[in-house]
Amino acid sequence: MRPMTELAAAVLYACAWAVARLPWPLLRALADGLATLWYRLDAREARVARRNLELIRADLDDERREHLVRQILRTTTRQAIETLRLWTRAPARNLADIVEVHGEALFDAALRDGRGLIVAAPHLGNWELLNQWLAHKTPLAILYRPPESAIGEAFLRRVRARAGGQVEQVRAEPAGVRTLLKRLQKGGVVGILPDQQPKAGEGEFAPFFGKPALTMTLLSRLAHRSGAQVVLAWCRRLPGDGPPRFALHIVPAPDAVADADPQRAVAALNAALEAAIGADFTQYQWTYKRYTLRPPGSGEDNPYRDLY
Repeated sequence: MRPMTELAAAVLYACAWAVARLPWPLLRALADGLATLWYRLDAREARVARRNLELIRADLDDERREHLVRQILRTTTRQAIETLRLWTRAPARNLADIVEVHGEALFDAALRDGRGLIVAAPHLGNWELLNQWLAHKTPLAILYRPPESAIGEAFLRRVRARAGGQVEQVRAEPAGVRTLLKRLQKGGVVGILPDQQPKAGEGEFAPFFGKPALTMTLLSRLAHRSGAQVVLAWCRRLPGDGPPRFALHIVPAPDAVADADPQRAVAALNAALEAAIGADFTQYQWTYKRYTLRPPGSGEDNPYRDLY
């Protein structure tokens, strides 16, 4: 079965390669057309983005909310097309799309420090390009939640392996967590997407844009146990309709993200994420159902249930 899975992943890669070779103006038009179609058909992505705005932006009237929904859909589809290009081009070519780097000295100093480094990378801008920049700087391990499809996982492993063997992909499971801790204790680098909703019982609720959200405690536990430094990093898409250009940002995380008190730690983490996302609100993945699980005893129901 595995050879067939790898063959299917190779076919997917060939399709992605072919699409990504189209001229950028055509790809941009394709992405924007898809965003318009999603909006007009009230597709799942449009409904989820709208519900998220209803949950956290009560200040918006209908017109302003719908304007934001359209912007979010456009950035989402453009990012998907951009990512096809990033996955199928040489990393050196991709890194040329990063025209600004803010905080590189902080990152380099953290590498020299030797205590280990956790890079918290929210779903903001293009995190796949961030992975390639990090791999260009240093070997690292990234924690990921495997897709339900074996073919999808094989495809992700194939495209991320193009970073030159610098990236170790670690499944989000107990053995994977032990792998990350050992790497940090040896002074290595670990990348984590800190805004994925964990399973019930594997996190703590803390405000995220004013709404309680179940937030992973894994990052804070790793930081506390290993003594590693923590930074936030993201690749922000710069304005313009030409070929995509990006600004990469690295900022220190608050010390409290490594607090022994998990409630304090996740509150500090979410506050730091809000600060990063707030500057580029529509580049965040608002098509993700971030608030599905609700605090016990709150009486709240899954706010997306009526969207299914």
